[in-house]
Amino acid sequence: MSEFTTGKLAKLTGISIRTLQYYDKRALLKPSKIGEGGRRIYTETDLSKLKLILLLKGLGLSLKAIAEILESKNSIVILKLLLEQQQKILKDSIDDSKAQLKTVEELYRNLPQIKQVSIKTIDDIEDIMNNKKGLKKVHLKMILYGLLIDVLEYGTLALGIFKRVWWPFFGSMILVIIGAIFLTRFYFQKTNYICPNCNSEFKPSIKEAFWASHNFRARKLTCPVCGKKDYCIEVYDNGDSASW
Repeated sequence: MSEFTTGKLAKLTGISIRTLQYYDKRALLKPSKIGEGGRRIYTETDLSKLKLILLLKGLGLSLKAIAEILESKNSIVILKLLLEQQQKILKDSIDDSKAQLKTVEELYRNLPQIKQVSIKTIDDIEDIMNNKKGLKKVHLKMILYGLLIDVLEYGTLALGIFKRVWWPFFGSMILVIIGAIFLTRFYFQKTNYICPNCNSEFKPSIKEAFWASHNFRARKLTCPVCGKKDYCIEVYDNGDSASW
């Protein structure tokens, strides 16, 4: 039967000599022999036992629980109970991790696209989340009202084309123009912009905002604070900023 020194056994199993000495001190794995000069000698049985200890430890069991398994005559029963308990702990941990992942993803999606925004308290995070929710509601209302206007416009247009009745179309165009003006004012009343250069939040004039180049999240505006023209990030106007 092969025999191993402490160093050799540690190398075979990928653990430190200090760990083996600790297992010896805890009476978890004692050497089968003590050689000359107090050298600890381990056998293949010890190696097999150490592999079992490392396996159980890797599953998350404590050294105390592992010792109970190794010392008991009913080790299989104890191992089964401990594994069931560990299984529940791991499942709970997975559920917690999934919940944390969902929070991380939601927070990441809602972070502003400006590096200068500072976060010092939980209130800052809540403000960001509420801002995004408010902005989402504005966009949703714009889409719904826009669809109603389109239905009115194209419906009366179809009526004029197929039925030769045009007065509903001309009448609806007046409503469409009024509706478009209302939507434009509503949109810019509910939105502010943050300058990416000085981080100032401001509300531009309707004229400037309406004709500015823009994408889904930003408009190219001139910041009234630093005077620089750049794509400014759209945010929800929660009513704290001065009205225009």
